[in-house]
Amino acid sequence: MRAMRLTVPAEILEKPLQITHLSVPEPGPGQLLLHLQVCGICHTDLHIVEGELKPPQLPLIPGHQVVGHVAAIGSGVQGWQTGDRAGVPWFYNACGTCRFCIAGRENLCPDAKFTGFSVDGGYAEYMLSEADSTLHLPETISDLHTAPLLCAGIIGYRSLKLSDLQPGERLGLVGFGASAHLVIQIALSWNCEVYVFTRSEGHRKMAQDLGASWVGGLEETPPGMVDRAILFAPAGSMVGPVLEKIRPASTLAINAVYMSPIPELDYALLYGERTIRSVSHAVYQDGVDLLEIACRIGLKPYTNVYPLEDANQALQDLKLSRINGAGVLVL
Repeated sequence: MRAMRLTVPAEILEKPLQITHLSVPEPGPGQLLLHLQVCGICHTDLHIVEGELKPPQLPLIPGHQVVGHVAAIGSGVQGWQTGDRAGVPWFYNACGTCRFCIAGRENLCPDAKFTGFSVDGGYAEYMLSEADSTLHLPETISDLHTAPLLCAGIIGYRSLKLSDLQPGERLGLVGFGASAHLVIQIALSWNCEVYVFTRSEGHRKMAQDLGASWVGGLEETPPGMVDRAILFAPAGSMVGPVLEKIRPASTLAINAVYMSPIPELDYALLYGERTIRSVSHAVYQDGVDLLEIACRIGLKPYTNVYPLEDANQALQDLKLSRINGAGVLVL
């Protein structure tokens, strides 16, 4: 099988991902072998490829927004048949027995594994998945539009939940990439008003087209305070300026698996019972719920398509904000 594999992390301009020919793996107990159709790209992939996030072992096949069909089934698997359409998100599996797993918070399991980080992911023609954490995909959403839902959509939906957003409130989105352009569609379906803070002119236009009521830079003053906010950019220096724009008793959810240090804050920015909350991965049920919402409201990603061999170029475009919406590798 063909795969884009990382051996030595490096700046994406150096094209560290190399096309490699590997044997098709065999599924073990509890596993599925998936024949892949598409895989979304993500800033987390970029952090891994450039060495900001260090995987447990190399070489590694990145990718964690994976859409495919079941090609083979390992022993002990129930609920799956060959040919079934399947999706693999960032969350790969967990121990199932710790206090977090028992409480339905397997994203916090100390032994949790993540697709394209702890194990080989979806920048390949085939991959193995754990049957119990693989998502059954609806037939009503195309492969191309499903892939971004499996990370950008899922983690965006969890960020909305952790921001405590209520129907009819005003939401601020800081950064407007793959996740934010899906979040805005869900928030608008909840009759929320949305302000978008972004520097990219392309992203500003997309936000306006999707229904944002105000779009500008973080240094600008919007027409009013926001009730909740989600910070997507992995820049700790933005936390203070965002807090300036949220009302008392509100929540700032930080949607970042990697982030630069947060500078010292004036306590007045936090005072008023404001909350800062990190978003740490997602749970299996978030994926189930997000796919149901996507079908119900017609959630549709903007997609930019690349062949598998152009994964380095796709990640470079992502880094330089050349992608409006989500980038997807076609396998």
